[in-house]
Amino acid sequence: MAAALAAFLIFPVPETHIMSGSALFETFARAPLAFDRGEGSWLITEDGQRYLDFAGGIAVNSLGHGHPKLVAALTEQAGKLWHTSNLYQIPGQTRLAERLVANSFADKVFFTNSGAEALECAIKTARRYHYVNGRPERFRTITFEGAFHGRTLATIAAGGQQKYLEGYGPKVEGFDQVAFDDIDAAERAITHETAAILLEPVQGEGGVRDFPAQSLRRLRELCDEHGLLLIFDEVQCGVGRTGKLFAHEWAGVAPDLMAIAKGIGGGFPMGACLATDEAAAGMTPGVHGTTFGGNPLAMAVGNAVLDVVLEEGFLDDISRKGLLMKQGLAAIADEFPEIIEGTRGTGLLLGLKCKAPNAKVAAALRDQKLLSVPAGENVLRLLPPLTVTDAEIREALARIRAGAKSLAPAAANAAT
Repeated sequence: MAAALAAFLIFPVPETHIMSGSALFETFARAPLAFDRGEGSWLITEDGQRYLDFAGGIAVNSLGHGHPKLVAALTEQAGKLWHTSNLYQIPGQTRLAERLVANSFADKVFFTNSGAEALECAIKTARRYHYVNGRPERFRTITFEGAFHGRTLATIAAGGQQKYLEGYGPKVEGFDQVAFDDIDAAERAITHETAAILLEPVQGEGGVRDFPAQSLRRLRELCDEHGLLLIFDEVQCGVGRTGKLFAHEWAGVAPDLMAIAKGIGGGFPMGACLATDEAAAGMTPGVHGTTFGGNPLAMAVGNAVLDVVLEEGFLDDISRKGLLMKQGLAAIADEFPEIIEGTRGTGLLLGLKCKAPNAKVAAALRDQKLLSVPAGENVLRLLPPLTVTDAEIREALARIRAGAKSLAPAAANAAT
């Protein structure tokens, strides 16, 4: 059970938990749990058991389950038109792109189906930028230890984690990794072949680790000094998750390129690569494309998500709720230091740094009918909907406390 929870993204799949005989690829060790429907912050099984969902589909369900505005947008669009391809104008794309540009650093947007595709677009755009400017030798990207940028051949190379690279042949060339937040090492890694620096302002899979504001500012300076592009991966930490529309806003630093996904679709698969005019200048007709990216269904939902997230006071309320939750988590950590060492994160992207194995803590919380997501550095992520209520936060805290209490006797026995 514990291994099943851990296997979403971070941990290898234990063979003993693979379901034999299934028609599915055996790449997930799934928990023995299925849901029939969802309501706001809750997931409900077919027999009526209710689980408080603080996993959020791994930061995807930004407005919870069954949000009426999203349901209305999707069903209305589904009755009109699903797909035409990018051979034709798609009005919903134009509207969503204009809104993203108006609320960010960007001038241009390319829509995708996932975060990995958005990162692929960003990496290609950075390489293309240098190519059209007469510097084709500049194709390398500097990344940071603990990163998770996706599951394609290029993005696993960018992430640099051996467990994701193993068995897939030669690593895609062009990625140089340095230690997390080691800006001096990043500077030393810059060569005449370097095109860009890529990072998550807050690492999600890597253990809910924030890059300090001064580090982001220094990276911006390095890129400006050396003619590099700065790429932010906000697939997990963007679209309001930290209390700003985009996490890098806390540092007052703007990238040249940014990948988003997850929260912008509110549960519908979509992503986007945002860019300045300068960075995107080389992306001319025919050099990149997508069949499904920016389809009318996704655009209807993405626009509905922004309708909610950009409402006056919505982002401020995320920060308030995040503080309420973080204070409660700190109190639980103080009460059960043998289980939880401390808390991490900003807004509603929060992590419990565990002393007990995080998979065991996740299983204990699931026994309390609270869902969470393990991450690196023995951290447990808590990713509630941005619409979570104060009452639901208090209920979650009570369940986390009960889960920690259930593990305390075993931890005490182990210590003696």
